[in-house]
Amino acid sequence: MTRVNRELVFVHGRAQQHKDPEALKAEWISDLKAGLAKSDLELPIDETAVRYPFYGDTLVDLVSGRSGEDAAEVVVKGAADDAAERAFFEAFLGETKDRFGITDAQLTAAMGGDPVVGKGIQNWPIVLGILKALDDNLDWVSGGAIAIATNDVYHYLTNIRISKVIDDGVRQAMTPDVETVVVAHSLGTIVAYKLLRREGEAAGWKVPHFITLGSPLGVRTVTNVLAPLQHPKVVTKWSNAYDPHDVVALHPLEKPWFGVKPGIANKGDVVNDTGNKHGISGYLGDKEVARWIYDALTAPSGP
Repeated sequence: MTRVNRELVFVHGRAQQHKDPEALKAEWISDLKAGLAKSDLELPIDETAVRYPFYGDTLVDLVSGRSGEDAAEVVVKGAADDAAERAFFEAFLGETKDRFGITDAQLTAAMGGDPVVGKGIQNWPIVLGILKALDDNLDWVSGGAIAIATNDVYHYLTNIRISKVIDDGVRQAMTPDVETVVVAHSLGTIVAYKLLRREGEAAGWKVPHFITLGSPLGVRTVTNVLAPLQHPKVVTKWSNAYDPHDVVALHPLEKPWFGVKPGIANKGDVVNDTGNKHGISGYLGDKEVARWIYDALTAPSGP
């Protein structure tokens, strides 16, 4: 096995609460090895050089420790009472509705026949109807899961207490002046992007390749909060992969959704074989994505 001096940092997404961080790290490594095996490759670094900062338990209290539909109900009720959160929720779900072609007729049916023509997304019953319409018309989608994911993204972006705990954990996984490949998934792509852009240069981080998987960074509701957009100066190359059926990764990271210079290489043909088309195993197990990571870890160092 070729040995290299680079490190690998995995930045996970949501729904990891109450899990063992070491077991999760082992799962990610196993998933990556499965993807590498499709090219007859092995992990080119020691597993001790793989870091997995864990923040899963930080988010669980947002929904009172609940999960599934109970949690979604708590989230939706809370958003309805908070103007800023409600606006974020409405915009995110409206974009999801448009991306997956939910029609007025489908929305009307989901709402029990209440006509929606001429009503804006700001009508809260329609927001709830969108969640049900997604459930009814996309067999791989859970409206409840979308509600919870939207909630977690909102609170990370707007709740300083939450973002500080998460940022502190991910920050500690980075080693100054050591070339580190960063692979981030779902909400983790927002966390990693924000830290690399804001702190990377001052901290002395070196990232030859930043790889985002199933990323919501292209959602306008998210980019509006993160603006102005910028390619992190410490990132030499940025690649992004998504399954076109992934309801978290609504758009590729390119104009008009996420335009930065230098541009990001997008791969939009991943066939994610997990039930919701968003799971990390379906991304790390992709032959090309795994090859990206291998090449990033083994490429010659820059000057």
